[in-house]
Amino acid sequence: MRFSLISLLLGASCLAHAHSPAVTTYAPLPSTAVGPPVNAEGYRVQSLGGGAYMLSDGTYQSLFFVTPKSVIMVDAPPTTGENIFAAIQSVTHLPISHLVYSHYHADHIGGAYLLAKKGVKIIAHELTEYELTITPDPNRPLPHVTFKDSYTLHVDNQTIQLDYHGPVHAPGNLFIYAPKQKVLMLIDLVFPGWAPFANLAEAQNAAMFIKAHDLILKYDFKYYIGGHVTRIGDRKDVLIQQEYVHDLYNNARTAILLSNSPPNATNPLSFNTILDPIQQANPNNTWAAFSGYIDTLTDYCANVTTEKWLGKLGAVDVYTRSHCETLVESSRIDFGYLGPFGVHEG
Repeated sequence: MRFSLISLLLGASCLAHAHSPAVTTYAPLPSTAVGPPVNAEGYRVQSLGGGAYMLSDGTYQSLFFVTPKSVIMVDAPPTTGENIFAAIQSVTHLPISHLVYSHYHADHIGGAYLLAKKGVKIIAHELTEYELTITPDPNRPLPHVTFKDSYTLHVDNQTIQLDYHGPVHAPGNLFIYAPKQKVLMLIDLVFPGWAPFANLAEAQNAAMFIKAHDLILKYDFKYYIGGHVTRIGDRKDVLIQQEYVHDLYNNARTAILLSNSPPNATNPLSFNTILDPIQQANPNNTWAAFSGYIDTLTDYCANVTTEKWLGKLGAVDVYTRSHCETLVESSRIDFGYLGPFGVHEG
């Protein structure tokens, strides 16, 4: 039975209709955000050549490789579920021998137990194993093979390079590269045709998220699989998102710098201009003052960024503000742009 993310959301919407809040209407999606539809069973398989195939359920993506004797699976999203087997069987009747975890998050490997029942060998970074021991989950079995820096998986005629370049999204998040097919998979980083999911895709380190775009572009790839939404990408998609993310960072930093400058006709972000009315309404409430300050800087970043990017990437008006909030705070505590909260000499 097919349970896509869209159908689940629609079902929840119907149940809660009587008490639902006002619905926001966002800007139409640009054509670059629209990908091929899934089939009646709820999945789509796309051949990338050389025995490599992308599997999509319309919202989540995984990857598999066919060898003369077996199949190598990369990720097992629970939204795809049993359709993993149907999709593979539409290409080959060979068994699955290996499963690679891109990282530890349940939305990408929460269907792994379905494959584990069939005795597959699971491979992951050592930090993925560590994270899975913190929150044990029978749906995400511990890996059989782990490594620290890089691991080359050779199975018959297929070679997959697994590289760890730091916590670009989460600890243990892998760059998964097939040199023969020129396929690069990096989950929850680049979202071809779309703005990233909320808060830089819930990145645990914003600076590493930004840096990851340069790391991606060092690979010689033709196809990029990001793990989400409607289609695969290419180098152009990575470059477009890199520009968007750089704009987010620059606009967040500019907001902080303006907040440390005197007020004038072109600077609505001066610290005292922001702070005075908040303190009058909330005397001695430090968190109210600080929250209002961050919110004002976030709004500036979001407005400037959205004005440029709306219509160029899907859902810019949905998540840009969350990215700005993340980067305003990261600019302060990671990059050291403290604005009015820095040292005042003299």
